[in-house]
Amino acid sequence: MLIRASYRMFQIALRPLGNTKTSQSLLLHNPSRAAAVRHLSAEQFPTDDPEESSITTGAGSAAALDKIPSLQPTPTRTIPNLEYPVSKSAFHNDLQSFLQYVERVGLAKSSTVFVGTHFEYTVAATLALYGFFLRRIGGVSDAGVDLLGTWSIPLSSPLTEQPQQEQETQPERRPPLRVIIQCKVTPNPRPGLIRELEGAFIGAPAGWRMTSPSSGDGVLGILVLDKPATKGIREAMGRSRWPMGFVYCSKEGVVEQFLWNERAVAQGLEGLGAVKRYAPQGQQVALTFKGRILRCVLPSGTEGSE
Repeated sequence: MLIRASYRMFQIALRPLGNTKTSQSLLLHNPSRAAAVRHLSAEQFPTDDPEESSITTGAGSAAALDKIPSLQPTPTRTIPNLEYPVSKSAFHNDLQSFLQYVERVGLAKSSTVFVGTHFEYTVAATLALYGFFLRRIGGVSDAGVDLLGTWSIPLSSPLTEQPQQEQETQPERRPPLRVIIQCKVTPNPRPGLIRELEGAFIGAPAGWRMTSPSSGDGVLGILVLDKPATKGIREAMGRSRWPMGFVYCSKEGVVEQFLWNERAVAQGLEGLGAVKRYAPQGQQVALTFKGRILRCVLPSGTEGSE
């Protein structure tokens, strides 16, 4: 079934950046809406999937990365008086301390506890490169929330013919988004995971809780899997009235897919895009804003209180 025209999904194309038509893509299930998407100069081309009627590519996304203007690293911003729950573990609080704990107690690396916890810390460390500040709270009675925190996105100005001195001004900043994240290592990605994420909004800790999809509280839910989003997951996320995104992060800590729905755009992701880029560990996703690559954002390391 086609997703209704009221939704649009951002999807990372799986081909290399050198392909001029698939490096950055905006998946439109109704091509007539392409003209309504601001900040994109687009062209359409057919896809292999009859359900996906067109792919629209952002102008400039096919250029070599060294020719795309970029934004330099910027410290994350904090949200005053944001209180984090006390961590469920007194023995580790990041990937390094967890691995030390594993060696100390002899935890089997094939156990579900190791696999799940290792993936959660890997995701937290990886998303820090994209401006996320995350803490692990996963445990009993966590309401389905594994990671909790904020997302600060430095945003560039549009690419125009402005004088050089105007183009070099500081990037605009939007208030950080509060984020709740569910991490899953699963052999069977299914649409039901989107419904589970919807329930996490209501059960999240006080500073991140949303009572309704339309409350406009500046909260974003993200599902992170170790596998790409299936068609069913994409469609379920597109239908959802809750602001949410999807990240495909490998167990080695490489982001290979980043998607979000229409409601997430309204929460503060307007103008954001994504491209594939080459890195020493292979291809990975880089975020863009109005044609500019957003470089790694340096976490401040401190935020809120426990």
